[in-house]
Amino acid sequence: MSTFLQTSIEFLKGVGPQRAELLKSELGIYTFEDLLNHFPFRYVDRSQYHTIAESQYCDMAIQLKGYIIEINESGVGRKRKLTAKFQDQTGMIELIWFQGIKWILPTLKKGVEMQVYGKPKQYGPKWNMPHPEIIEFSKVKDDVGLQPVYSTTEKLTNSGLHSKGIEKLIKTLVDQLPTLNESLSKQLLVKLNLLDRTTAYKQIHQPKTEEFANRARNRFKFEELFYLQMELLVRKQISVQKTKGFIFEEVGELFNDFYKRGLPFDLTGAQKRVIKEIRKDFLKGHHMNRLLQGDVGAGKTLVALLTTLIGIGNNYQAAIIAPTEILAIQHFETIKEMLKDFPVEVALLTGSTKTKDRRELHERLLNGDIHLLIGTHALLEDSVQFNNLGIVVIDEQHRFGVAQRAKMRSKNTTPPHVLVMTATPIPRTLAMTFYGDLDVSVIDELPPGRKPITTVHKKEQNRLTVFGFIREEIEKGRQIYIVYPLIHESETLDFNNLMDGYEAISRSFPLPKYKVSMVHGKMKPEEKDFEMQRFVNGETQIMVATTVIEVGVNVPNASVMIIESAERFGLSQLHQLRGRVGRGAEKSYCILMTGDKLSKETKKRLDTMVRTNDGFEIAEVDLQLRGPGDIMGTQQSGELNLRIADLAKDSQTVVLARDEARALLADDPSVEKPENFIIRELLTKILKAKPNWGRIA
Repeated sequence: MSTFLQTSIEFLKGVGPQRAELLKSELGIYTFEDLLNHFPFRYVDRSQYHTIAESQYCDMAIQLKGYIIEINESGVGRKRKLTAKFQDQTGMIELIWFQGIKWILPTLKKGVEMQVYGKPKQYGPKWNMPHPEIIEFSKVKDDVGLQPVYSTTEKLTNSGLHSKGIEKLIKTLVDQLPTLNESLSKQLLVKLNLLDRTTAYKQIHQPKTEEFANRARNRFKFEELFYLQMELLVRKQISVQKTKGFIFEEVGELFNDFYKRGLPFDLTGAQKRVIKEIRKDFLKGHHMNRLLQGDVGAGKTLVALLTTLIGIGNNYQAAIIAPTEILAIQHFETIKEMLKDFPVEVALLTGSTKTKDRRELHERLLNGDIHLLIGTHALLEDSVQFNNLGIVVIDEQHRFGVAQRAKMRSKNTTPPHVLVMTATPIPRTLAMTFYGDLDVSVIDELPPGRKPITTVHKKEQNRLTVFGFIREEIEKGRQIYIVYPLIHESETLDFNNLMDGYEAISRSFPLPKYKVSMVHGKMKPEEKDFEMQRFVNGETQIMVATTVIEVGVNVPNASVMIIESAERFGLSQLHQLRGRVGRGAEKSYCILMTGDKLSKETKKRLDTMVRTNDGFEIAEVDLQLRGPGDIMGTQQSGELNLRIADLAKDSQTVVLARDEARALLADDPSVEKPENFIIRELLTKILKAKPNWGRIA
């Protein structure tokens, strides 16, 4: 059956060479199997009819029955337009087409009863229906119920391959579909009551009922997620078996000494638990690949430092990589101060490090004089060579691509242990999918004494009240952040911008009583650092900034975060910005400023921010609103192109797929049992086809 599925798409009736090239370039459809896997994204019930009079009350696609009374064609080229006046016993509506006219025109017949399907739209006092499907009513089949709707493109539509055209091709293919070889084991099909593969293909494209359509979709969603989880778990299994790691036999005197007299505060139970998990990894003899996630301010940096001290205490070097120079410098200054009474040589390397200093640093690093190197992407350069790198910590890991992380693994003959950290809590289903090959540790409690941040939503008419509140906080000796989405005014985006904001703040809070710093991404590093340092030292009371302060800025005296045009930001970014305050002993506030007109989704984002400080709950809402692509990007484990599953909506299937994959590997670690032959065969193809991102982190 594989021969049938691998047949080139041009040999399907109705395709041919020209359409085949379009299907390849536009949708990546090369074979019969590719076309079968071009699943409908929804279905419409074609058994129901509406009247034209009812159409103005419908905000979705509807089906009409009536007659064309007039046909008009106008314009040429891109301005070509086809219109038809369509009426039933209740009124008249204009049908209109701008594309695919040469395919539509021959199907339009005056005085013949027609069926029309499309979404009504109002233009002034008139109603029309752009790009509807139309067919003679006498040709409509009696058994049509659920009709699949397929994604397409403008180029395909112009060649007659709109949704209806693609449906016709798929029907031709399904009608000649032989009994296909199965891609899931018989045990899984029976246990989970899944449709067999051939039936599932038929029912997803030509469902008899909504129940059959759902069963078919569920079967393909499970299959897709099951093989994804199998791939991640097998890659992890291979990595554990083949990749040796350094054994850090002792916690070491350095760690114990720092633990006794260097800790700035007592560790939380969650921090202690995570360090124990890392310690166990160091004793296993294989490379550690661990993700550490925790909310803003949960104390991940201190755990990272303690982790590096174990490595240094075992005579290895350590590195901490941050995504921005500001964050790298802050880590360096914080850690250097904490280690000033301990025999650890700490160095900083960023893009701004001068050539002379860089040469000296390279030499000291290579001969082992530097124990802990902190820096930015500059650490990835080939010229940066370690004497004996044993542990790498990657902060804000979503800012780094897999190839960059692989670079750090190559800095020693035996790959160093890797701890990747993120302050953006990840929903469980995403962690299972994007980080399924990593061990995951979670810091789920905040250090004692940290007060919850009060978040409020204010609109433009409340600005004077907000300014009054700023004055009150400054009078108490506090400092204020004001963050803008844009540096300069935009012609296309109607949002407050930093330069106008800086001028308005400077007018409202005049010198010498109030001093204002400004930081944005287009400033030179030295200018940025100068302004940032003024704020850190308390020389300025207000910091006007863009999102360059999203991560890493630590000013305990800052008690208010004002986010201008908050509707412009995603939930995780709002949460990150809010985390810049609440770092001292004083009560802190986050004020979300917006315009008056807000979408339903924006209101939900803002309501979530006001209601909770829990980063994990916020991440779940963010997943529902934006989907996984926007949250994670695709750099985490290579490209993740799911055909049918949706990580935001199919969380139960993700968990089920993970559980079944784990159970199978626990029973049959090498996937060698006869009943798992089908799974082994397909899994082998998957593993060969993709780069081994799983071993990179």
